[in-house]
Amino acid sequence: MSSALSIDELTAQRDRALRDYEALVERGLSLDLTRGKPSAEQLDLSNALLTPTDAYTSADGTDLRNYGGLQGIPEVRALFSGFLQVPVAQLVAADNSSLALMHDSIVHALLSPLPGAERRWVDEPQIAFLCPVPGYDRHFALCERFGIEMISVPMTAGGPDMDVVERLVLEDPRVKGIWCVPKYSNPDGVSYSDETVRRLAAMSTAAPDFRIFWDNAYAVHHLTDTPVEIADLLAACAESGNPDRTFVFGSTSKITWAGGGVAFFGSSPANVAWFLGHTAKRTIGPDKINQLRHVALLRDEDGVREHMRRHRELIRPKFDAVDRILTEELGGTGLATWSTPAGGYFISLEVPEGCAREVVSRAAGAGIALTPAGATHPYRKDPQDRTIRIAPTYADLKEVELAIAGLATCVRLVGTEKLLQG
Repeated sequence: MSSALSIDELTAQRDRALRDYEALVERGLSLDLTRGKPSAEQLDLSNALLTPTDAYTSADGTDLRNYGGLQGIPEVRALFSGFLQVPVAQLVAADNSSLALMHDSIVHALLSPLPGAERRWVDEPQIAFLCPVPGYDRHFALCERFGIEMISVPMTAGGPDMDVVERLVLEDPRVKGIWCVPKYSNPDGVSYSDETVRRLAAMSTAAPDFRIFWDNAYAVHHLTDTPVEIADLLAACAESGNPDRTFVFGSTSKITWAGGGVAFFGSSPANVAWFLGHTAKRTIGPDKINQLRHVALLRDEDGVREHMRRHRELIRPKFDAVDRILTEELGGTGLATWSTPAGGYFISLEVPEGCAREVVSRAAGAGIALTPAGATHPYRKDPQDRTIRIAPTYADLKEVELAIAGLATCVRLVGTEKLLQG
């Protein structure tokens, strides 16, 4: 980082930022932008799930109060089949957490050979996953939990750098998977290009049991009136002769209730049979009554779109406020850049190299809690110490405005101090 300003000019800017920071600390704020959770107002949109009902049978007359139905009810699978780009027959509807389905997929692969595998993952000397960065900390936590080595891959405007991905999966048989958030990626908001999807589907891999963990968490979470569409990876894999390559995940966690929704797993017929066969040892079936409640609330695809429009009305002003305040406070300073996502739940703030941890620390000292610096990278280590994830949805608009103004003050202070240090 360099500056065209003189030492005296930088010193004056540093001193002003220090005065602003001291005033910020004196305000005694207590603000939290750490996690991308829906606000209470968003959760209220689904309160009809609490409405008492005598309905407990599916369209075919099955009594959903009883055991069974491991794949989930056809109605809720049909409702989300198009959004997740998975045929109804190849989609599993489970309980509330897609993270749990990702966890179970790894556990099943560790303990039982995948279709096309020569042996269980646990019998391999070492396995590794590719991790596009910046990325999602809970994906990385799963790898750490199971001793899976993480190999960082840089993100581009169209998804992970496919030159790097193709080289690594071809050269290294230890590479068994890649994490992907293909639409409005966490945290930078990138959506995968058609070319990226095509190359992921068609690339040659050294491991015959390589899997793409396609976490389509923000499939319907648009912030504009022109939704981003991504290519159908599952279909592309089948067309490329790699039908078993991808695991698709999704959920209603940020559509209805994060703690009481429906999660989905989709894949090839062979992978679905493999998954259900092992899942049957863990559970006799999901909460099918809850799935039925979701169908009653959302009704059809147009109902989902209308429901998400109401979400957008609540959260879009918060994203706009972040961009407005960062532009007013940091635009043209050279001290920061940030994403302006068209959907999803996060904004990625890039500060000068070596400054992210200090910015987060200064913010904490002023009562503003942010996601820890490094959380966007494997092992919680951002080699450049630059990326800060902003999660504006949970706090109310006034709190978001206060927090971002305070964050900008911390960036100005830490950035000018860095420049003065040379």
